[in-house]
Amino acid sequence: MTGIERISAAFTKNRPAFMPYSVLGYPTRPASIDTVKTLVEAGADLLELGVPFSDPLADGPTIQAATQKSLENGTTLADCLAITHELRQQGVTTPALLMGYINPMLAYGLARLVADAVAAGVDGFIVPDLPPEESDELETLCGQHGLALVYLLAPTSTPQRIRLVAERARGFIYLVSLTGVTGARSELPANLTEFVQRVRAATAIPLAVGFGIGSGAQARAVAQVADGVIVGSALVKCATESPQRVRELANELRAALG
Repeated sequence: MTGIERISAAFTKNRPAFMPYSVLGYPTRPASIDTVKTLVEAGADLLELGVPFSDPLADGPTIQAATQKSLENGTTLADCLAITHELRQQGVTTPALLMGYINPMLAYGLARLVADAVAAGVDGFIVPDLPPEESDELETLCGQHGLALVYLLAPTSTPQRIRLVAERARGFIYLVSLTGVTGARSELPANLTEFVQRVRAATAIPLAVGFGIGSGAQARAVAQVADGVIVGSALVKCATESPQRVRELANELRAALG
């Protein structure tokens, strides 16, 4: 199976997909590997593996702090590929996307990156600061190797932008639940259902909602309208506290999805 096919298969269950995010190299390299394995054991359907970057413009304080610590640990994009490969060697088969920013990818070389990603067992990429209008090279390379390049839409996205992303989407579309950066919120946006319905009207591809989800109750609410539930900051905060807290929250989130 190709990466796109493995990602698509994560959405074929009779419930929304549980899609946790973790920062590779945080709080240490070995601990980040253990965190991912804990998320898999808790029932993750698809993994988002964070590549640290010095200017993560879409991320709030929790993930910013974690990625900064990972950078201080010396974590590079090459290390993230190596960690993914190590996870595959250790028996982790859950589909996985690298989520990171375009500058390190350009410095690495896009053709080299995609080839090395395939060899490492990566199934796709999420690049928050790469709009569709500037993604032709990476999208073409991903298509040649069967990897998904996942695009994001926000509540402020115009009908034209929604149509463009719907036409180019592979795997799923990442719906940013709110206008702002990542981080758990006390409540979900009031217009979330309307936003998901607007995008749903334009495409049959799975829709996954992220940003602001931090509890089982919120995950359950999002699951009423979306095909996937993405949780990042709340789990990263737990990784700061203890492996047991990661396990507890991951189990709560997975159980909330049915």
